[in-house]
Amino acid sequence: MAVRIRLTRMGATKQPSYRFVVADSRNARDGRSLDILGHYDPRKDPVEINVDAEKATRWMQQGAKPSATVERLFRRVGILPDLG
Repeated sequence: MAVRIRLTRMGATKQPSYRFVVADSRNARDGRSLDILGHYDPRKDPVEINVDAEKATRWMQQGAKPSATVERLFRRVGILPDLG
């Protein structure tokens, strides 16, 4: 089973907010998830990113791979080291 850390869409039409979730890669974007790690609201100024860093690190140590967008957001909040 390939486990991914990715975003799932929440919120009303044209008012998106997202949750960081751990899910099987074969599940739908808004389908069943294994764990919720936090949330991301791009509509606020400044952008609101809340993540449980301890949970995220534990899942990555167990083999969960973050999606490209989640990886970028994790670098922004300091969960992953900045490569640049």
